[in-house]
Order: sequence, then C-alpha cells, then structure tokens
Amino acid sequence: MKEREVIILGSGVAGLTAAIYNARAELKPLVLTGMEDGGQIATTTVVENWPGEPDGIQGPELVQRMKRQAEKFGAEVKTERATEFIPNKDGTYTIKTDSDAYRTDAAIVATGASARWLGLPDEEKYRSNGVHTCATCDGAFYKDKAVVVVGGGDAACEDAHFMTRFANKVTMLVRRDVMRASVAMRERMERDPKIEIKYNHGIGRYLGDEKGLNGVVLKNNKTGKETEMEVDGVFLAIGHVPNTKIFEGKLDMDEVKYLVANKETETNLPGVFAAGDVADHVFRQAVTAAGTGAAAAIKAERYLAEKKHRTTWVPLSE
Repeated sequence: MKEREVIILGSGVAGLTAAIYNARAELKPLVLTGMEDGGQIATTTVVENWPGEPDGIQGPELVQRMKRQAEKFGAEVKTERATEFIPNKDGTYTIKTDSDAYRTDAAIVATGASARWLGLPDEEKYRSNGVHTCATCDGAFYKDKAVVVVGGGDAACEDAHFMTRFANKVTMLVRRDVMRASVAMRERMERDPKIEIKYNHGIGRYLGDEKGLNGVVLKNNKTGKETEMEVDGVFLAIGHVPNTKIFEGKLDMDEVKYLVANKETETNLPGVFAAGDVADHVFRQAVTAAGTGAAAAIKAERYLAEKKHRTTWVPLSE
C-alpha cells in the first residue's frame, strides 16, 4: 500500500488550489482527479469572473494552468477514481481506487457536486453552447436575448431573476402546476414583467445547428402537446448531486448529502477537510471554491505539524 502525508480528492478549482498550497509547503500531495477531471469548470467555455482575467479565460485552460502550477511545486496528479474511504484505528485513512490503495495522514475532500441535467438527446452537444447550469457564470453572454430557466425551486427563481439583468425575455418552465419555491419567491417572479412562467411545462427536445442552440420543443406535461419556441439559451436549475457516496456513514452530511464542515473546513473526522462545492450548495463559484481549497490546505498543514509535534509520529511518506 502506498503512503502519503496528504491526499486530495478532486481536481477542480478547490482541489487544485489545495494542491498548490500543500505542494508549496513541501507536503508532496497526491491529487486523485476522479471521473470529472477538472471539475465543473472544465466544461465551461469562457470564465469571465475569475479575478485577474479581464478578458476571460477558457475553463479547461484555467484548470490546466492550475494543474501545472501544482505539479511545479511537487504535487502528483493521478487520473484515478476513489472508490472507498476507510478510517483506520491508528488515525490514518485508507483510500482505495479502481487500481490502487493509499494510506494517508490527512485528506482534503474536494469531490464537488454534479449538476443535474435533463438527459435529453443532443444535450451534450449544446452543453456550454446554449445549455448551461450556472446563470451566475454564463448569464452575461445572453444580453438582450431570450432565455429559458428550467425549475421551480428557490434556486430557479434566483436564476430567473438574475437573468433579467441581461436577457430581454425570461421564460420559466415549471414541471408541475405549482412552484416548490417559497411564496415570496413565487410572487416576486409573477410580478416581474420580464418573466413569463409556464406551469406544467418542460423541454421535450433541443433545437439548433452546428453554431449552437436556437430553440426548444416545449412539452405540456398534462396534455402532451408539443410546441416549438425560439430561444437563445437554456439554464437548468434542477439541482446538484454532491459527490459524497463513498463517505456515507463516515463523514457528517446534511439531508441532501452535502458534507458538513465548520468555517475552518474541518469535518467530524480529525485530519479530514472539505473544500469546494462538495460542502457548498449556496455559492458554487470558482472563486469561493478556491478560497475553501486554500483554507483546507492550510488546516491540513497545521494538523500534520501539530500531530508531529504532539507524538513521536513519523510521516507516512518518510
């Protein structure tokens, strides 16, 4: 079994920021990328809200820059998926992957959360080319255009309201005859002249060409009737799924399986820290993920230093 002082699970903005900090502290962290190498931002086209990039930067390019920076300082990045997380009696942790097993003194969980998609044909084709899951990230690209927001919860209402800053028309598609959102949120949507709410409606198909999305087929969930609608962009606000399955029963989670961590990124297990979207269902921004990644790395470094000072412990990597 291979041994490391610290292992970082996840290679999105949070995980790679943690890797940069831990590598600069000469901890030689191991980063396990998981199935979604680079996280959600790697599927984004232009990132315009990353500090220091006034002209924007491509999501995949940002991830590759961060990865090179982490590796420059001594981090090792492996394209492996963690399949099992085991707390050991001696205070260490075993992490198994599809092809290997590692023992570590500290772990930073930055496995993120995956956006829910509709699973329609051509969805992959139009992903980030007309179909999005983050209004805050991509809304500005739709100035004076028509967009659709899919969902009926508070998050969908917030996205629809946010899109009114840019789009000239926002249509909300709510699959039932009532929103799940709070009464105050619903009334706010109903009062907004730029927002039209279509209850009992969803998207049946995407329409477009090689240039991108240019319309959708609306489906009435009660009658089954389909109608075509010209639209420039679709924003899905139907929730996220935190990637926490292997930690169930070991790390504390909330009712929807996001990890519970305190303000210093500490989980209920000593030496295990949570960073990024895996513990954040409110902001879900690259810059906030980077902040918690840095915090988790600093806490991990201090945890290892304190553990070494307190005992005759010898780091696993030695």
